[in-house]
Amino acid sequence: MKPAKAALTGLLALVAALAAGHLVAAFVGLSASPYLAVGNAAIDLTPSWLKEFAVTTFGTYDKLVLLTGMAVVLAGIAIAAGLASTRSPLPGSVTAVVLGLVGLAAVLSRPDIGQLSVLAPLASLAVGLYVFRYLHRETQDNESRRAFLITAGVAAAAGIAGQVFGSRTDVEGSRAAVGDLTPKTKAPEIPVNADFVKDGTPSFITSNKDFYRIDTALSVPRIRAEDWTLRVHGMVERPTVLTFDEIRRRDLVEETVTLTCVSNEVGGPYISTADFTGIRIGDVLREAGVKAGADQLFSTSDDGFTAGSPLDYVLERGLIAIAMNGEPLPAEHGFPARLVVPGLYGYISATKWVTDLNITTFAKEQGYWMPRGWATKAPIKTMSRIDRPKRQGRVQGRTVVAGTAWAQPRGVAKVEVRADGGPWQEAQLGADVSDSTWRMWRLELDLKPGSHTVECRATDKSGYTQDQARLDPVPDGATGWHSASFTVE
Repeated sequence: MKPAKAALTGLLALVAALAAGHLVAAFVGLSASPYLAVGNAAIDLTPSWLKEFAVTTFGTYDKLVLLTGMAVVLAGIAIAAGLASTRSPLPGSVTAVVLGLVGLAAVLSRPDIGQLSVLAPLASLAVGLYVFRYLHRETQDNESRRAFLITAGVAAAAGIAGQVFGSRTDVEGSRAAVGDLTPKTKAPEIPVNADFVKDGTPSFITSNKDFYRIDTALSVPRIRAEDWTLRVHGMVERPTVLTFDEIRRRDLVEETVTLTCVSNEVGGPYISTADFTGIRIGDVLREAGVKAGADQLFSTSDDGFTAGSPLDYVLERGLIAIAMNGEPLPAEHGFPARLVVPGLYGYISATKWVTDLNITTFAKEQGYWMPRGWATKAPIKTMSRIDRPKRQGRVQGRTVVAGTAWAQPRGVAKVEVRADGGPWQEAQLGADVSDSTWRMWRLELDLKPGSHTVECRATDKSGYTQDQARLDPVPDGATGWHSASFTVE
């Protein structure tokens, strides 16, 4: 067999195997697709320092980079297996079986799949092995071109069909059918002077499409509101199950809340604010009757993600949210329901696609991020950042420095700015909307032409001023003063 045909044999067998697994997964659960399952397993096994590097380097494209890297590695393995099989199909056959078993192990490790999900990796293994041996035989008989074309066509059709059928759950139709979700208690109107957009700050309310996203899974769960339930159990007197309709019929409250990701570096973008509508977690748990000794709300997502929140904190402030900025939650932000807890970093509180609330203790259960080196309890730190001028930017005339500060749920009392290590000057603050939200600030500086560096620091309403020491996000959030160097012309 010629090397080019041998390499193509291995590559087409891989594509056929992945396409078959993806097609079967469309009917037993999309997360059972071997390709996605291996990717999710890779995410779960990745050490914290590497996760932080990926988020810092690639931002919200980190998963695309992972999938692309996996594709390159798998293609290389498949091509090598094909080249090693020019005389005998044994090396390629063994490789197909090994890759199939890796996919099976990855699927079995997922916490969010049913028993039938093993059919997807088994189909992938069987098809990959069969196609490799079939193409190897046809190539030896010099009938390879037709076999290659047929295999490529069938694999492409299977992959497309898997994607189509896997997306058949009509989430958008379910969102549209929800209709109006008018809260009985509305959030206060945002004052016009709450932000300084003209000076470079974000708008006070972040649009749904611009709201930051950090997920652990590679695919967004697709759940219809009419199929969703929320189980409340554990250390409670009266375990219960709530449906979406039961939640929407309650007295809904709307709150303006700023959510912050613990992965946010100093000056980072992973912070956003929205009006969330839902019901208070405290009301649900008091109805269930929390038993003495419980100290953790252990929440589980439909995709298997788990988070452990301090129970006393959640009882006081937490929401089960079903709407965001006046519309049902977008699918990528947790539809049908998610948790929103102002003042706690998202990794221990903001569970999207939430399906289970277990009242327990920190001694009994650990959330997803705890074994990976993150802190069990992580209140949001007092922080600020400079939004304008941008680093290495150029400014003409009088310099306006503008930015954002946050200290949920304590609230921001003041922000100070200094230029080139000089004295601190107090900035003008935007309207104080809520202690659970960010606060915008601005300051005009009269700087001479040339290079300059400005720094900022915030003080919260408890009197604490953010720490100057630069610390990485692990284990409980970054610290440090944000700075920006620029040139005045």
